[in-house]
Amino acid sequence: MSEFLNKTSVETKCVQAGYTPQNGEPRELPIYQSTTFKYDSSDDMGALFDLEAEGYFYTRLQNPTNDAVASKICALEGGVAAMLTSSGQAANFYAVFNICEAGDHFIASSSIYGGTYNLFGVTMKKMGIECTFVDQTLPAEELEKYFKPNTKAVFGETITNPTVTVFDFEKFAGLAHAHGVPLIVDNTFATPVNCRPFEWGADIVTHSTTKYMDGHAVGVGGAIVDSGNFDWDAYGEKFHGLTTPDESYHGLTYTKKFGKGAYITKANVQLMRDFGAIQSPQNAFYLNVGLESLAVRMRQHCENAQKVAEYLSQHEKVAWVHYCGLEQDPYHELAKKYLPKGSCGVLSFGVKGGRDSAIRFMDHLKLAAIVTHVADAKTCLLHPASHTHRQLTDEQLMEAGVSPDLIRFSVGLEAAEDIIEDLRQALEQI
Repeated sequence: MSEFLNKTSVETKCVQAGYTPQNGEPRELPIYQSTTFKYDSSDDMGALFDLEAEGYFYTRLQNPTNDAVASKICALEGGVAAMLTSSGQAANFYAVFNICEAGDHFIASSSIYGGTYNLFGVTMKKMGIECTFVDQTLPAEELEKYFKPNTKAVFGETITNPTVTVFDFEKFAGLAHAHGVPLIVDNTFATPVNCRPFEWGADIVTHSTTKYMDGHAVGVGGAIVDSGNFDWDAYGEKFHGLTTPDESYHGLTYTKKFGKGAYITKANVQLMRDFGAIQSPQNAFYLNVGLESLAVRMRQHCENAQKVAEYLSQHEKVAWVHYCGLEQDPYHELAKKYLPKGSCGVLSFGVKGGRDSAIRFMDHLKLAAIVTHVADAKTCLLHPASHTHRQLTDEQLMEAGVSPDLIRFSVGLEAAEDIIEDLRQALEQI
């Protein structure tokens, strides 16, 4: 079955990958709601703790429900190994911290989600890890100057949140690999249905599974997927955490012991062991249910968002609209290259009159809800300068491309004409 599934479409993988019941087993993925697992002998348990045997002993490290869902996401992205985390924030932290330590440096696009910007620029700075934020529209020769001898990774988002710009994979993959470091990409908004970053040179992919993958705002979670393509041993001195003995596991070396599974194994047995940001099996179950309809939902999200973007772009009270599906959008050509099947259901726009008009408009909506969340079945929106990005200074907001009037609008699965009517009546109030 697995060999057959490997050759199937993304639509089929959404439904079938990850869990294959055997004769007489449950048709649906079981929820292994247990913190611990029993063994018959001390030696059996010891072999697990020494990483000499495969199996489950404590859910903080691994759980069968979580592993099945991680396997599905891995199949969707075309990777070799994956893991679930408690949130997208945890996924991004683990993805970078797995290869960075005090004294190291990495590069990130300045257009990334405000929470990730704060994680990289403030919290990880306290840990002695420096992040340089760069304008992702700069040409490669300009970006070259930001690399340092201690640079360990490059980070970006396929579609940025909330500015909905499109990442130029080939430009950044070329730069990262020329400097012997991996490219890490947050693929939350596009999902593997609309973009598979590994096919464009990314090495590691992260997700906030809370968004489209779950799709119904019922479970917070994250995921990390490794392509297996980056050669850690080729840059052994730089990535010594993977290529030299780990004394906490009796001198085991991850690349020697686990080959292409080294990166995810280390993240599981080191970082998850010590930080414990595990996704609950219950949430993993909800996530799997959402994944089954992901391909169908993404098509409808994109169709609805295109109609909404076209409507807003022609409205006299709308100052500007950013959606890469619009021909006049500056990222339209990149979207045609990297996102030929569509981007996502999220767009951003500004209303004439600035911040005050934006707030007044939002308060008059009847169908669309003002919530912190984004990218699920229900239409929702927020004002980043007042909400998700309020921890940033005005200078940082502008650097991230977030103007005071920017509204992030997440188009749901309702009838497009109803969403547009709600927008129409609210715009009349300003």
